Amino acid sequence: MSTAVPPSPSTSDDEVSTNEILPGIVRVDRQAAAAGTTSTSATSATSASGAVVASTGEPRRRTAFRPDIEGLRGIAVLSVLAYHAAVPGPTGGYVGVDIFFVISGFLITGLLTGRPIGLWDFAARRARRILPAAATVLVATAAAGGALLDPLRGTDLAHDLIAAAGQFANWRFVGQQTDYLAAEHDPSPLQHFWSLGVENQFYLLWGVLLLGLARYLHGRRRTVAITLATLAVGGLSLALCLRWTATSAPLAYFSTGSRLWEFAAGACAALLGSALAARTPGRTPGRALTGALRLLGWAGLAAVLGSILLYDRTTPFPGAAALLPVLGTAALLLAAPADRIVGGLLATRPLRAAGRLSYAWYLWHWPVLTIAQARYGQLSWTVLLALTAASALPAWLTLRLVEQPLRYGSSPAPRRGLAVGASALVIPLIAALTLGGGTVRALGGTASAQAGAPAGAVDGPALLAPGARVLGLTPSLARAREDFPPGKGCEIPLNADSSPRCLFGNQDSPDRIVLLGDSHAGQWISAGLALAEQRHWALEVLVKPGCPLATLTVRNDVLGRTYDECDRWRENTLTRLTSGPKPRLVLMAGLNRYGSQEERAAGWTRTLDRLTALGAPLAYLGDTPMPGKDIPTCLAASDGRSDACFFPRETAFEPDPLLDGGLAARYGVRTLDLGPVLCPGSGPSCPAVLEGVVLYRDTGHITDTLARVLAPRIDKGVLGAP
Repeated sequence: MSTAVPPSPSTSDDEVSTNEILPGIVRVDRQAAAAGTTSTSATSATSASGAVVASTGEPRRRTAFRPDIEGLRGIAVLSVLAYHAAVPGPTGGYVGVDIFFVISGFLITGLLTGRPIGLWDFAARRARRILPAAATVLVATAAAGGALLDPLRGTDLAHDLIAAAGQFANWRFVGQQTDYLAAEHDPSPLQHFWSLGVENQFYLLWGVLLLGLARYLHGRRRTVAITLATLAVGGLSLALCLRWTATSAPLAYFSTGSRLWEFAAGACAALLGSALAARTPGRTPGRALTGALRLLGWAGLAAVLGSILLYDRTTPFPGAAALLPVLGTAALLLAAPADRIVGGLLATRPLRAAGRLSYAWYLWHWPVLTIAQARYGQLSWTVLLALTAASALPAWLTLRLVEQPLRYGSSPAPRRGLAVGASALVIPLIAALTLGGGTVRALGGTASAQAGAPAGAVDGPALLAPGARVLGLTPSLARAREDFPPGKGCEIPLNADSSPRCLFGNQDSPDRIVLLGDSHAGQWISAGLALAEQRHWALEVLVKPGCPLATLTVRNDVLGRTYDECDRWRENTLTRLTSGPKPRLVLMAGLNRYGSQEERAAGWTRTLDRLTALGAPLAYLGDTPMPGKDIPTCLAASDGRSDACFFPRETAFEPDPLLDGGLAARYGVRTLDLGPVLCPGSGPSCPAVLEGVVLYRDTGHITDTLARVLAPRIDKGVLGAP
């Protein structure tokens, strides 16, 4: 798949206009210059590679307009917009971001190699081009978020604003989506700013690299050095992309290192176009070269459109799959001018109109879609498409009133451009701080340190012990999402296949409880620790996120492939248990939604055959109800009402082979079903808050406070404590 959550690829229209210098765009006719030609006009001819050969007496650069590039931008932005609006058909529309990355590499390389330019001038041009429109959208999103989103989403948005304004949003989302314990919640209204962060980080690297080479090298040595640097950066980045796609899809998707090769592909197209122009100065390329370029152009168009229509969310991406749209785009950039049909298709007016608006349109459409769905719930694709179309209006206003005036109307002096950029950074930061302060006040202050959990009942239908009371909500909404169990490092990364030594309690004791399973087992660490500490035992935690203890192979959506590491971890862990001292108790738990009911039963049979051979007592905690929605966010939107955010009982539970299928009795496993406590009665709904305790920290994991409340009940249920 393209990322850990529903993919949110963005695109920032490259800051270099198609009207600006491209590689080999202008070549001075040396004979005309030697002959003393002084005409200020010049004639030019566009070569097959898109280079323009000019004849003039002045050694100055002219610009060449590439309408096909503008149209290619239109294809890129329309594909992403259609994908985000869930329009049937372009299921691979997220590749539009890759198309933009290649275009950016092509144009920026042309700018940096086509004419002398200073580093500060380069930075000022980028600042004027990118930051004002971005700042406009950031401030507008902060205002809309503060007015329309609940306080918890507003808090998240404030942090995202800081990351987006600082141009490191991609790394924030890498951290969020590679942290399995992080709260699961809806995509950020600013998630699309990850691509802007990647682009600006690329510009910083590429500007310093190419301008540095231009300063110390000249002529052929400079060209060779730039070519070798481009190939080296691109090759290393592609290797990282392939590796990270297999081991950590969010890192591969959002990180700069795994995306640089796409810019490098565009840079290679620019350098090759310049080389072709140099081989055919002032004349039309030969028939063989023209034919090859036309064939290349059609192949590129087929690759781009094919990836948009054939890829979907299950495609491991970027990885090797990104080669198709990336190489297809590079082929079009190089070859489209050689074929009137391909070039004409790309240069149609609707595509060019979308291309001109692409940067501002993309910046606006995603906040509109995400805030609307956060406010009104999941919307149909027709409504999403209408909202996307409507977002073209603020995009057009931003283009006309902000982007173009500051880009073309302001002074070209570098200090003026840098001042514009600094203002565009500071203003969103002020908006973020204002929004963050407001949401903290709405939540009742900052998150406090972890407080003691109320006493839980040992048995019976009530959650709390007789006489125990909770005033307000515990944990508070300000800290509910971070109410994690201790020992965060015990839940190993997705690509790991063995658990570290993770002991709690009396670590020197020869007696230990082993907590075994996935993240739904990891949520019981505090309860297991309470059991161990009462007996002066150790608690050993062996958990792996998304990995069923039942022996069955599953697919991991974060990795976008079969979860082979899970099978290896399970085998390593079961073998590890046989080699150490016999545990006093093996406490099993896990998500009860892997595979079908029959597959779960067969998988548990295979696992229990192995565990029974240990000769240790076995206990099993039935899975907790599954809300299927972000409970802290829902409660914040409901002003913390304890009667809000109920969820359907029929979707909260799945048939459990150990609780319902007789496997527990066959293998002598002591079971404890906590479902009747957390979803009491027989009505159609389950609560999110019970007796003042917030039960869930996200869409499916319980709060650590609840785990500590339930510890006495678990102690009696699995160890028979009085």
